[in-house]
Amino acid sequence: MQRNYIPKDFTITTWELLEPYFKDLQNRTISSEAELEKWLKDYNELGAVVSENMAWRYIKMTCDTANEELRNSFNDFVVNIEPHISPISNELNKKLVESPFVNSLNKDKYFVYLRGIKNSIELFREKNIPLLTELQQKEQHFGEISGAQSIEHNGEKMTLQKASVFLKDLNRNVREEVYHKIQNRRAQDETSLNDLYTELIKLRHQVALNTGFKNFRDFKHQSLGRFDYTVKDCLNFHDAVQKHVVPLVTEQEKKRKELLKLNDYRPWDKEVDAEGKPPLKPFTNGKDLTEKTIDCFNKIDPWFADCVKTMDKMGRLDLESRLGKAPGGYQYPLYETEIPFIFMNAVGLHRDMVTMVHEGGHAIHSFLDIPLDLVDFKSPPSEVAELASMSMELISMEHWDSFFPNADDLKRAKRQQLESVLDALPWIAAVDKFQHWIYESPEHSVADRYVAWTQIMKDFGSGVVNYEGLEANLKRRWQVQLHLFEVPFYYIEYGFAQLGAIAVWRNYKKNPKQAIEQYKAALALGYTKTIPEIYKAAGIEFNFSPEYVKELALFVKSEYDKL
Repeated sequence: MQRNYIPKDFTITTWELLEPYFKDLQNRTISSEAELEKWLKDYNELGAVVSENMAWRYIKMTCDTANEELRNSFNDFVVNIEPHISPISNELNKKLVESPFVNSLNKDKYFVYLRGIKNSIELFREKNIPLLTELQQKEQHFGEISGAQSIEHNGEKMTLQKASVFLKDLNRNVREEVYHKIQNRRAQDETSLNDLYTELIKLRHQVALNTGFKNFRDFKHQSLGRFDYTVKDCLNFHDAVQKHVVPLVTEQEKKRKELLKLNDYRPWDKEVDAEGKPPLKPFTNGKDLTEKTIDCFNKIDPWFADCVKTMDKMGRLDLESRLGKAPGGYQYPLYETEIPFIFMNAVGLHRDMVTMVHEGGHAIHSFLDIPLDLVDFKSPPSEVAELASMSMELISMEHWDSFFPNADDLKRAKRQQLESVLDALPWIAAVDKFQHWIYESPEHSVADRYVAWTQIMKDFGSGVVNYEGLEANLKRRWQVQLHLFEVPFYYIEYGFAQLGAIAVWRNYKKNPKQAIEQYKAALALGYTKTIPEIYKAAGIEFNFSPEYVKELALFVKSEYDKL
């Protein structure tokens, strides 16, 4: 994006230097539709500059959580800049919707955007600003705690992500040893994470009360702009997954247990190859992962490959796991320079390859959104964003020979992927159901929290894995889920998007060319249409009824049975 409003050499260092640009927008007279559109463009440019500055501070901090300077830089933005932006942004939003020329704007183009702006105004409360600032600071503690976790194995200090490679080892004693080491290390932070979560729940509940809601769940649903489905729909989704997917996963787990010839199937047996084959090694290092992803994407659509090449060339890939790096993976859109960033913790496993194509799907979405006029047009809700990434996981699977030239390895990789598709749905439903309980019962004790989670795990678990003597590990398993700490209620979207992705993949298997055209057309809409309209453009339904959940789950099973 070319700067026209903000000077090209301007860098955000303090609020005092940034404030005049907001004030100019606030005080500017708007006397025509053309002036309103010019005002909108300038407001958008300012938003892009601010967003990218914040993004780089976050990216650099997660790449090196031990670096105090980087952590302070991010916190400086959160504490000293963002709280000033929030109230004046609310005033600018009101200036927009109250303008006599707003009704002259193209209704088709601006409907979704203006709906979101009005929702933001409705939810804004000045007294929530310090609470939201405090929340943002505290939410980062999860990354700091998790990023510092490591174990020693075979004389090497390693991250828990890297250590998890050994959970696929064919030697059962090695798997058990490493499992206990990982769990014992997690146990050291159990109290810290519980205390952190309790603080976050308290603050979030207060934000909800301040806004006139009885609980944070209801507040967050509106805050996330869930205009196209309700809380009741989420609860129905939980039930549908429990009824139609859990039995398929249970059947899957029983088969694994039989193949492994184990009377006592334990948590350290869940990831080893059921046929006694060594772990799949789709790549050797970050460079190899990048090159193979480019090759794979090229077979789907050469333009997809070009996107990854551009990111690589621009230094927008940080792929390998290392000590001090925050856990997890993400794609961060950068609205000013327009080339997104992919962050992950690859250690050479099959799941790392899946993470790469997943985040690659997000990145392609960001590239497709570039022509859209406003930053808000390029910021689709997670139900759409995750459709891009999760569809790419399944579409790319048809071209995984780029990673697995051996036919047997390819078949194994596809089987693992389809197993994980079914496995994921109960976990997503469990995490979301847990969040509903958490925020509907904000005064609960830590003991209550464990009881609730254990029951939910029972409802959505297969019951095949024996956790006898390991109940403490099971009851704190929720503590690995970053979303609970950093982005509350952002998780069920993966479930809805997973259904959408299965449907996109089903279309791709029938007609690859048409499915990719629809996929690109849908993503290129950004957030200029409603979620059901975007899904329709992709050639699928925005549907999570029990019948649809059952239909798609059985399709996955039928494809699995063919392998």
